[in-house]
Amino acid sequence: MSSPRLAVWGDPIAHSKSPQLHAAAYRALGLDWEYTRRQVDDVAFDTTLATLDDSWRGLSLTMPLKEKAHSASVTHDRYADLTGAVNTLLLTDGIRGFNTDVGGILDALGEQDLRGIGDVRILGAGATASSALVACVEAGARTVDVRARRPERAAGLVALGRRLGVSITTSTFDADADDVGLTVATLPGGSVLDEATSARLSESGGALFDVAYSPWPSALASVWRGGRAVSGEAMLLRQAVRQIRIFLHGDQSVPLPSEEVVVAAMEAAL
Repeated sequence: MSSPRLAVWGDPIAHSKSPQLHAAAYRALGLDWEYTRRQVDDVAFDTTLATLDDSWRGLSLTMPLKEKAHSASVTHDRYADLTGAVNTLLLTDGIRGFNTDVGGILDALGEQDLRGIGDVRILGAGATASSALVACVEAGARTVDVRARRPERAAGLVALGRRLGVSITTSTFDADADDVGLTVATLPGGSVLDEATSARLSESGGALFDVAYSPWPSALASVWRGGRAVSGEAMLLRQAVRQIRIFLHGDQSVPLPSEEVVVAAMEAAL
């Protein structure tokens, strides 16, 4: 019998550090599991998923596949249901969809002592922004200022904010800004805002938690003056731990055996 197979899919995908993180974890757990990467775009997602045989245990999904993966899932966990975004598919019993980005952001904010901040700004309006919104609210946010190139794309975030009981405002990146204590940037790696916009966001933005990690520092982090800038590697690691819990147990809340040892092996692989 072949080893269980797993992979991370996305477009682009060459920059992903997920293969080394997962490989380190499976070695530490004594599991003979294969984890690879594959470039798959949103057009090819459904047909590529349909080709997988019974040797496939699960998938990690990154941009632009999180909404497609949500549609393909037969069941969803609570965070996937809230956000409409799935970054983890468990394939051992149908197609089960999970969102570990929310928990990964929550865990990383806790590690960086960035919980309990009432006024937050989120940059971007895509699938990761939805996860950031849920995480920030669970971390204590009461008002959220969403910035996007096209604010009309944030309508889903406004609706989600109503479900979560928080006030959401939307505007363009370059609009005037009140001070906030935390900015969560969910822009794709390599995104560059113009100098004046970056300066305005920085001056009023408090600490920066940027989900991007390649390249690092991101263009925004390199000019950030509002407070310290935190890389998305912390989120990447913590959401991966939750993914591995799902691949092993089917539940992201159930710790791994000797989890501290596993996490240390993953940290060493970054």
